[in-house]
Amino acid sequence: MNLQQLCQNAIIIVKRVGAFIKHEAADFDRGRVELKGFNNLVSYVDKEAEKQLVEGLRNLFPEAGFITEEETDNTRGERFNWVIDPLDGTTNFTHGLPLYSVSVALMEGDEVVLGIVYEINKDECFYATKGNGAFLNDSPIKVSPAEKLKDSLIATGFPYYEFGLTQQYLQVLGAFMGKSHGVRRLGSAALDLAYVAVGRFEGFFEFNLNAWDVAGGAIIVQEAGGHVSKFTAGGDYVFDREIVASNGNIHQEMLDTIAEHWKEQLP
Repeated sequence: MNLQQLCQNAIIIVKRVGAFIKHEAADFDRGRVELKGFNNLVSYVDKEAEKQLVEGLRNLFPEAGFITEEETDNTRGERFNWVIDPLDGTTNFTHGLPLYSVSVALMEGDEVVLGIVYEINKDECFYATKGNGAFLNDSPIKVSPAEKLKDSLIATGFPYYEFGLTQQYLQVLGAFMGKSHGVRRLGSAALDLAYVAVGRFEGFFEFNLNAWDVAGGAIIVQEAGGHVSKFTAGGDYVFDREIVASNGNIHQEMLDTIAEHWKEQLP
């Protein structure tokens, strides 16, 4: 299997779905938003975008199964699985805030081998395949060269339905605010990771995420020269619901800063 060619073909599908999302955003009806849970929004756009992605990717690579956010198809493959977030940043989308993306990854066993994050409104397509580097619209990208946390801009996400660890999280947030150039919250974890890969952020951390939020962006960070882990150095950052991504240089500082205040793990 030629991963690079597969990636280019998958990008065509992702961009086609992105065009559908952009078209729907022009006159989106907020009355058609549903709640999967408290503050956990889903729209007909999410669902239709996922259906289009699943159909296109199934035709492209029939051997692969799926791990999907909206459960259009969660039939697991024996070796390969696509991991799909059709609209990462649904809350932004429903409020007309133009920061959202399509995130697609391909896993071989437990390893992510291909990732695509498409920022729809700026038409920025970030992508990577294992061992072949990371790219933005066909130009190679690298993480920021910043050496220290004090010279870094950090991204994160705020809790919106898992509030039991809020006080710990706020302590971690405060520590990063005092040790860096600042902390930003975009509302799309996939974009946060892509922006680490291209050097707009030096680091990103968040908890209570799902595989489809992070799988695509994580390999792009790694192939751009960065590092990805859980809040501790080991573990499975794709499925264990916490992630730290950085340019590599500040990774240990980030882990140490989190460890000062983060004493609990998610159930």
